[in-house]
Amino acid sequence: MLIRRAVMDDAPAIARVQVDTWRTAYAGIMPDSVLDGMQYKTRAAQWHQNMSSERTFHEVALFNEKIVGFAASGPERDQVDRYDCEIYALYVLQVHQGKGIGKALVQSAMKELKDRGFKTMLIWVLEANHSARAFYERMGGVQIENTLILRVGGTELTEIAYGYNLSDLVP
Repeated sequence: MLIRRAVMDDAPAIARVQVDTWRTAYAGIMPDSVLDGMQYKTRAAQWHQNMSSERTFHEVALFNEKIVGFAASGPERDQVDRYDCEIYALYVLQVHQGKGIGKALVQSAMKELKDRGFKTMLIWVLEANHSARAFYERMGGVQIENTLILRVGGTELTEIAYGYNLSDLVP
């Protein structure tokens, strides 16, 4: 496995990981119509645009030279007190989960954020995504009080956040 900074040409592979991971991780949580309607090409265009921002950082995990996971991070977006940065997205293909790839991506993102002067980090997760919540807790995250309500395909979903102190976790 290799973790490296993403480049623009990675956008289609990042989109594929996101779409495929959403379809497995969010089955039974998000409406099927939303998951079935996701398109690689549309997501690739969105990731290409996201990656053009100098405020965000993108890293990919490669296994046998193929992108199997990614993380996107940067400044905190929702004005949550005491947190200055966040991991916006963290996805690893289901077949590659449980191999330390997600942990390596989180650690790499945390190091990047700390090196850029950030001190405290959030990761938002769907409340109903119990496996992701357990992962973030194993990574040292502490659930905070704040929640967000998302409307996805006519369904309301609650997001909760896990907070991290980067100086406690990154040498």
